[in-house]
Amino acid sequence: MSELLAQRLCDELTKLVLIDPHTHINPHSAASKTLADIMGYHYYTELAHSAGMSKWRIEEPGLTPKEKVGRLVEYLCHLDNTIQVNWLVELCRKFFGFTDDRITPDNWEALYDKSATKMAEPDWEDQCLKQSGIERVFLTNDFDDPLTGFDTQRYIPCLRTDDLVFHLTKPEVRARLTKSSHVEFNDAASLRKAIGNLFDHFSKHGVRACAISLPPSFEPKQVDSDEQVNRVLRGIFAGRESNSDEQTILSRFVFWTLAEFCVEFKLPFDLMIGVNRRVYPEGVFQGQDLFDQRVSLIQYKQLFNDFPQVTFPVSVLAAASNHELVSYSWIFPNVVTNAHWWYSNTPPYIELDTRARLTAVPRNKQIGYYSDMYKLEFAWPKFSMYRECLSRVLAQDFVIARKWTEDQALSLGRQVLRGNVETIFGV
Repeated sequence: MSELLAQRLCDELTKLVLIDPHTHINPHSAASKTLADIMGYHYYTELAHSAGMSKWRIEEPGLTPKEKVGRLVEYLCHLDNTIQVNWLVELCRKFFGFTDDRITPDNWEALYDKSATKMAEPDWEDQCLKQSGIERVFLTNDFDDPLTGFDTQRYIPCLRTDDLVFHLTKPEVRARLTKSSHVEFNDAASLRKAIGNLFDHFSKHGVRACAISLPPSFEPKQVDSDEQVNRVLRGIFAGRESNSDEQTILSRFVFWTLAEFCVEFKLPFDLMIGVNRRVYPEGVFQGQDLFDQRVSLIQYKQLFNDFPQVTFPVSVLAAASNHELVSYSWIFPNVVTNAHWWYSNTPPYIELDTRARLTAVPRNKQIGYYSDMYKLEFAWPKFSMYRECLSRVLAQDFVIARKWTEDQALSLGRQVLRGNVETIFGV
């Protein structure tokens, strides 16, 4: 009974055309050209490396796309239990007519050639979006992105600010900011003006959010005075290496300034909290970072209290952090639960976290899912996974346990899948 019910709900939710509110899509090359673009996704390289494949064999310079796929296929037999390989098989079935239940050394070359022919079709990008049921896609744009050469109605700009907050002591980052903002900054006032110019540029190109990925150690606070910032900047421009306290002052100032401009430009501020960079420095590209349970949202209490006008969609990595996020979103009007990020993006965690959120957080404060994808082909299997988890929770916890009608459950599902994306981001 519950399985049939969940399937009916899932079938209905699959009809909903979606907006993907967080991706790493390059709008100038949104879809894949070969199977290597798909299997080069860090999930497959890091899992293959974890299963015993040498980093050199994965990242050897000069590898052709077909050679890279052939090498990774050798290790898929160790990974076929993972949800990530399930995504791979499902998207190959959806887009390339693959009919086997495994990608193996015996069948991968035929799949490679067939997929390459399909991806060479001139409207492949449009096909991907249509077949995936995706209407618009949020981007992750560097702060100095000119935002030209693509359709900003389809690919929605999002101002990513990690470099500004954590790497402004680097000469190359300062040079990028000067060039993109047209401001020769050297103190707090001119730095504030430079950041404001970035917001103005992004606003003219249809930006719908500001975003940042934050380490467990960061605690946003307002800097006591501009003079503190001025002293740090004088030292940096004099060529003196800044110490950790000075870097903290500068990071806090820039972060707080971003929040102030989010007020002015009426933008949500996406916070992705808790990732520890380069925990495994010998890992493959993008396979070096892990979550850290020492993070707590209590570190953000001043931010949430001081900026009631700003909506903060918050993503966390660990199950314990989700419990805390549910509580904060329960209390703070401006804190929103945002999808299932990275290491929480597998069915057991999605279902657990979704159940906690749907039964405790106001329904208008939940963004159900984003794909976090680098290529368009991944929207289909990732959103399918989430819809299945969501449908099981709606069936068991609402229709069966609480006697909701199926229409009531579907209304909630549609709201967290799309409705809240529209209202929170204004799209």
